[in-house]
Amino acid sequence: MTVPPEELELAAAFPTADRDRWREMVKGVLRRSGAAGEDTPLDEIEGLLTRESYDGVPIAALYTRDDAPPGRPGLAPRVREVRPDGEGIAGWDVRQRHSHPDPAVTREAVLADLENGATSVWLRLGEGGMPVAALPEALRGVLLDLAPVVLEAGASAGQAAEAFLALVAERGNAAAASGNLGADPLGLAARTGTPGSLDEAAALAVRCAREFPGLRAVVADGTPYHDAGGSDAEELGAAVAAGVAYLRALTGAGLSVDEAFGQVEFRLAVNADQFSSIAKLRAARRLWARVAEVSGAADGTDARVHAVTSSAMMTRRDPWVNMLRTTVAAFAAGVGGADAVTVQPFDARLGLPDGFARRIARNTQTLLLEESSLARVVDPAGGSWYVESLTEGIARAAWAWFTEIERAGGLAAALDSGLVARRLAATWERRREDIARRRAPLTGVSEFPNLAETAPSRDPAPPAPGGGLPVVAYAQDFEALRDRSDAHAEAAGARPKVFLATLGPIAVHTARASFAANLFQAGGIETVAGAPEEFGASGAAVACLCSSDALYEEQAAEAARILRDAGAVKVWLAGKGTYEGVDDRVHAGCDAVEVLETTLHDLGVNE
Repeated sequence: MTVPPEELELAAAFPTADRDRWREMVKGVLRRSGAAGEDTPLDEIEGLLTRESYDGVPIAALYTRDDAPPGRPGLAPRVREVRPDGEGIAGWDVRQRHSHPDPAVTREAVLADLENGATSVWLRLGEGGMPVAALPEALRGVLLDLAPVVLEAGASAGQAAEAFLALVAERGNAAAASGNLGADPLGLAARTGTPGSLDEAAALAVRCAREFPGLRAVVADGTPYHDAGGSDAEELGAAVAAGVAYLRALTGAGLSVDEAFGQVEFRLAVNADQFSSIAKLRAARRLWARVAEVSGAADGTDARVHAVTSSAMMTRRDPWVNMLRTTVAAFAAGVGGADAVTVQPFDARLGLPDGFARRIARNTQTLLLEESSLARVVDPAGGSWYVESLTEGIARAAWAWFTEIERAGGLAAALDSGLVARRLAATWERRREDIARRRAPLTGVSEFPNLAETAPSRDPAPPAPGGGLPVVAYAQDFEALRDRSDAHAEAAGARPKVFLATLGPIAVHTARASFAANLFQAGGIETVAGAPEEFGASGAAVACLCSSDALYEEQAAEAARILRDAGAVKVWLAGKGTYEGVDDRVHAGCDAVEVLETTLHDLGVNE
């Protein structure tokens, strides 16, 4: 009888892969593109393909067994998640958020969610949400012993918590009620500039530990740092710093270390960069396991993580694409081992979501859980050498940022001094430049815009409290340009227009004409194409030459002269080269936002 091997060698039937042979093949490709020369050493080839994340974590082109996963599922350092299996069906908590100010509308939406796949309720109360006094009405008909409730009430956290605890006591659900009261005084400071009370949060935690064993009291929210444009490690490091501050307050109020750990839940953003989101959630468990170890907590103390699809990545333009973004982000949350997941409705940036948007949001998770069986796999990312390496890199960068915050006196002091704001602002500027240059493309906004779209109409959402860290949207610069174009079109009866002066046959100019059209339309600028001689009848004031390098050498200067004589105030060229009569170039990697701002100005479309 054949004894099966202990390890399954999936590549056993193939020749052994040789790294230097791989480098040689890659070098051949890089030589043709001009990125490497004949004399470039093989050991430098991988460096040419390596880039860095916003945290300085190197992202290589190739990973091997040397980047093996640390530990085993369910054991230290807690990176590899194992969910409790329950009755044979593994899964995460499908948590829907509600912020409609009308409690009757909220109640109807909550019940619809719970009847159709959601497993818990997240309520935004106070400023930016529903009145605290309306909480009993909003939860009328909700079985608090079956459906966990999570509160988010900002400055009204104490009042909201008391209202909920009174409701639980009134219904006799004290032992069975679950969820989180949402006390997050440091998150409030990050959002509004005004901190809440650590003592109040600690008192709520003590009360939960003593009277409501299924409830947690505290959230260490990382999303304010993500929403300000921060990186994965910056969000994670700040969240851990908040968590540590809460542990100190809770143990100071009389809870044991283990009880204090049991009262804290993390909230982290996940976005359409699925690998970094997966790695961030795995790194969160590793960091919190380290905090538990040095705090003397019991072995097996895990971070409870609530993943929320990113607000910053959502767009107002072509909002239907947000369904794709949130699907990728939800997938990353599931693979990364989130305990609870909230998928934001695709119309979140347009106002209050409607029933269709909420249904798509919850069904996204249902599909991943029940049709894709995503949660039935232990640590799906385990063994991916790229993800393991990225997890390690993010964990180290986040720990370094956490220790810097601690040296500054803790998160409250770091927020007060501006240390956090300065760090996040620097990262946002780098990210913003990548977006402007379309190195980080936004489908439907900076790439493939739809000028004919009609956005869905939604009731305005209550304004969220501000005054603290800024709240950014990745698409904001391009969307502002589109807004200017829309206002001009409404006032003038037509959109601003750029003429694409095509040279030569279609096969020669199509690639660059398509590139230029895509770029200008990202600013809400209509494009029309034709030979240079047709410019005068186009109604445009700005032109862009589109053709091949060879034809530019022969015809660009003359074409520019024709355009100038016909009244062009500005002549762009799509591609390479400097030619008489051409003002500037548009090309891959150019600052598209700057090009569009300049073009709108030249066309008389002012802010």
